[in-house]
Amino acid sequence: MVKKIKTYLQNAYTELVNKVSWPTWKELQSSALLVMLASLILAIVVFGMDIFLENFMKFIYSIKNL
Repeated sequence: MVKKIKTYLQNAYTELVNKVSWPTWKELQSSALLVMLASLILAIVVFGMDIFLENFMKFIYSIKNL
């Protein structure tokens, strides 16, 4: 059992060091910037929908109370 775990960890380490292609620092920065921009756009869209639906529901309730 211990031998299997040791073999697994050695193989995992070898794969992470030698077989995985890690992004460069520049690629990582570009990806992070893209994710932040997409998150900001999505947050703005959700905020807009929230404001619209809030006002729509106030309008609906105001009609009901007439």
